[in-house]
Amino acid sequence: MKTPADLKYTKNDEWVRIEGDEAVIGITDYAQDQLSDIVFVEIVAFEGDSLNQGETCAVVESVKAASDIYMPISGEITAINEALADSPELINEDPFGDAWLLRIKMSKSSELEDLLDAEAYKNLERDH
Repeated sequence: MKTPADLKYTKNDEWVRIEGDEAVIGITDYAQDQLSDIVFVEIVAFEGDSLNQGETCAVVESVKAASDIYMPISGEITAINEALADSPELINEDPFGDAWLLRIKMSKSSELEDLLDAEAYKNLERDH
């Protein structure tokens, strides 16, 4: 399982990459592996929307299940990865690269302190 050290993680298997005052959000290698073949991605917010930490921002469907994706930190959506609508399998192929979900302008950067570093994420106890 890949867990890049330069990212922050949630216990719900989302990742955050900080780029200046913006953050890029996606789901982890572990999450895509557990979901298996991803067949559909729906971003449930729009560019310009502001969402709070913990709010649902997307739904990812696989051959196994549908999973809600939650905002790891609060912010205003500045970009949505439109490529995932036509190529949801990108999440299986490149979860930390081409398969980012959202780009946001952070509104509460202090929330980053609530997130896990790579080592803490790797050490999470999994119930499945």
